[in-house]
Amino acid sequence: MEKINKKSRELEVLLWSIALPGFGQLLNRKYVKGILLVSLEFIVNVLGKVNQVILLSFHGEIEEAIHQADYLWLMFYPCLYFFAIWDAYKDAGGGSTPFAYLPFVFSAYLVTIGLIFSPIFTVFGYLLGPMWLFIFFTPFGLGLGGAIRWLLFRRRGYET
Repeated sequence: MEKINKKSRELEVLLWSIALPGFGQLLNRKYVKGILLVSLEFIVNVLGKVNQVILLSFHGEIEEAIHQADYLWLMFYPCLYFFAIWDAYKDAGGGSTPFAYLPFVFSAYLVTIGLIFSPIFTVFGYLLGPMWLFIFFTPFGLGLGGAIRWLLFRRRGYET
């Protein structure tokens, strides 16, 4: 039962961190870190116009979302976002195996690259823009980080 409670706690913190960076830290009672991350998320969100980009993207106005986005601020968002998720998860007791951070790191890298190319990158002829490309590149980052982690485990002889 204790193992189930630990996994439930890790998942709770992970999901709240996905909802808003810093919430997981607050659940972990890391108040200074949590308030700092929520504040940074708010600053980058407002200055990068993240909510406007999300709203326009959901309405199918991709070119307007690209026009509204402040890419100089928006490019901070993936690293902040994935770091906050990883940090909260780790503080809740997750990610204790070697290289467990790699899927989060590579997601931050690939999503940032995706944002850089989002004004011109198309998938099957469709321009996705910054918000949908963020979502589109996340599984590739998780997969690449997971594959590199797996390779490192195999090479070093760790048990998976």
